[in-house]
Amino acid sequence: MTPAPPAPGRGITILTLVIAMTLPTALTAIYFVALGGSGRPNVMQQATYASGKTIQFAIPILFFVFVVRRFPPLRRPNTEGLLLGLGFGLLVSAIMIGGYHGGLHSSKMFAESPARIRQKLDEFGVTSPLEFLGLGLFIAVIHSFLEEYYWRWFVFGRLCTLMPVWPAIVLSSLGFMAHHVIVVYAYVPGRFWSAAVPASLAVALGGAAWAWLYHKARSLIAPWLSHALIDIALFVIGWDLMQRA
Repeated sequence: MTPAPPAPGRGITILTLVIAMTLPTALTAIYFVALGGSGRPNVMQQATYASGKTIQFAIPILFFVFVVRRFPPLRRPNTEGLLLGLGFGLLVSAIMIGGYHGGLHSSKMFAESPARIRQKLDEFGVTSPLEFLGLGLFIAVIHSFLEEYYWRWFVFGRLCTLMPVWPAIVLSSLGFMAHHVIVVYAYVPGRFWSAAVPASLAVALGGAAWAWLYHKARSLIAPWLSHALIDIALFVIGWDLMQRA
């Protein structure tokens, strides 16, 4: 019987996690801010987004191939925690949509948001309702799963090999939050402390809830469902904002 390769050293694990937790923020600053602003289809921006996301989501695979030299055993997907995930996703979505239609839609905070949303969509070549729907489905179904695989399965999972569960939840959720600060602020310029920071802290709380749910259920299905529902709510709000422009 071939002996199992030794467990990866603490140093290389920490270095990988530092890269994994900071790379999404650096990529967002590049493709969303540095290469953005043209308001026209931007091939360089689109290519940077695609290549950056490919590298980001490849990090866990590369870590297990070249550092651990084996993949963790596959677990059969289960539906444990599914009702919790569904309930959390529906509750947060209802709060978001209710708060938006309850008065936030007409507040000064969103005054520049419709134009900013349209600008970003134009830069990525999304110019029709059908393309907007396709983008929404991609983000809600596919991208949300990739984020759960990356932030909960890999980042949170590896942090748990270095520290207790709750510090791992907090640290992974702050990492998950970081790039959202840039994204949110791009849509509510001039309102860093009053809008971007509170919204990003809410993202961190969501990440903490999903990390806890993943730890409890040992499956990505429940946090993925919850994440997808909230992303759908965001696109519903984004669509309504654009109609009000």
